[in-house]
Amino acid sequence: MSKYRFILLYTVLGILFISCNDWLDVNPETEQKEKEQFSSYRGFCTALTGCYMAMGNTDVYGQKLTMSDIELLAGLWYVKEESYGDQSVNYYLKMHDYKQDKVRKAVQTIYSKLFNVIVQANKIIANAETNAEAFPDEATRSVIMGEAYAIRAYCQLDVLRLFGDVPNGNGGKVSLPYSEVTAFNDRIVRYDFDSYAEKLLSDLKKAESLLKDNDPIFSYAFEDLNNPANIELDDTYMGYRQSRLNYWAVKALQARAYLYLGQKEEAYLAAKAVIDATDADGVPVMELAGDEDRTAGYHACPNECLFYLSKYDVKTVAKILIGGADVDARADNLYTTLDCLNELFPENKDLDTRYTTGWNKNLKSYGNSGFAAIKKYYFADDAEDLALYYQIIPMLRMSEVYLIAIETTADVEEANSLYADYLLYGCGVALNHEVFDAQTNRTEVLLPEYRREFFAEGQMFYAYKRAGASRMLWCDDEITDEVYVLWSCVNTEFNP
Repeated sequence: MSKYRFILLYTVLGILFISCNDWLDVNPETEQKEKEQFSSYRGFCTALTGCYMAMGNTDVYGQKLTMSDIELLAGLWYVKEESYGDQSVNYYLKMHDYKQDKVRKAVQTIYSKLFNVIVQANKIIANAETNAEAFPDEATRSVIMGEAYAIRAYCQLDVLRLFGDVPNGNGGKVSLPYSEVTAFNDRIVRYDFDSYAEKLLSDLKKAESLLKDNDPIFSYAFEDLNNPANIELDDTYMGYRQSRLNYWAVKALQARAYLYLGQKEEAYLAAKAVIDATDADGVPVMELAGDEDRTAGYHACPNECLFYLSKYDVKTVAKILIGGADVDARADNLYTTLDCLNELFPENKDLDTRYTTGWNKNLKSYGNSGFAAIKKYYFADDAEDLALYYQIIPMLRMSEVYLIAIETTADVEEANSLYADYLLYGCGVALNHEVFDAQTNRTEVLLPEYRREFFAEGQMFYAYKRAGASRMLWCDDEITDEVYVLWSCVNTEFNP
């Protein structure tokens, strides 16, 4: 797609954002304002666009739940012990010192912003249920509602993963809010772990049911939908399905949720459904593309994303990660050491494109060498098709779907076959032996893959938590259940 078409897309999104900016306030001025917002189909489109843009806020998935805070909790970034000023919050996050006011404020902001998104999704659901006449047809209404349910589930899952009890741990301590309300002053019901999980899985089932056969992805390939003008799509808002929670993204999200909840058979079935999915011509809906993408310089792996957030300013936001532009780090940068990087990739350094192309290994810190910066969100300013291949935040990728299937399949032979495919097509590494047998603890083998694969995407802390890991790489202290439950840092669902 030409860069001009994406310029037009961002112009439209900008207009939508301006028009819904007031609506995104936590306290809408009047009920009449909401009624006008949802009096037309375009109003629903504006509201849904507003949800995705809110997810891309730097306090949520635009930075803190992908690049920075969540990765510090996982111990992934190198932080000097003598960190000072505003940057000391990085040190305390990595040390899991939740008594520090700066840490509590940072975590409270994440929590509140998640519920900001959730309440806006709830408004879409509630109004779509009672205002069917605003939509051109029932299929369109189903897609809008399905995405709203999926957005709510995506955010509520991360509320559980960040603030809830450790799965299969010493639970029963935390009752979490699962929000289905449409106003911030409405009372949110709180649930124990099992009841919360039921609500979450129910939302995912609703999203799946609503999107099934109604999502344009059943009629067109992702590539075609990224060029809606070329396929003469009647409703261009139904294009660009990779930047939305489409049907296959919901299936992947189901697999993620089931795995976290310890329901391995269900996780496998959901993951395998995505892997085996084909279109009417028998072509796979989505395949592993990590090795090919990174070789081409697409470090965020857009061609294997089942769902990503479009973020035109991602390179500006990601300057904390330095990327490939600079060789000197500043106090506010996040990076690692070459020693840590070599520990991250103990094997296949010359073959694995995650290592060979994914890191700037010439970084210096205050003039000293021996440091490295990830290039996941770095790109040349004059690169072609910026919006399609670079200006994105990965949210669900085929690599994760494969890792879930490998971990949960009951067939050891299939686990080895899937793992070989994952390494070859996802990383450029050809296996010459089988890794798993009946006695192998696959979770322990695959945790390092999560570190390598999703560095700066915000998945490692949750992987440690669901595994009940008592140690984190590059963290000296033993990790207890209290480290994994950040509930003590929050006190309100309102925006701070």
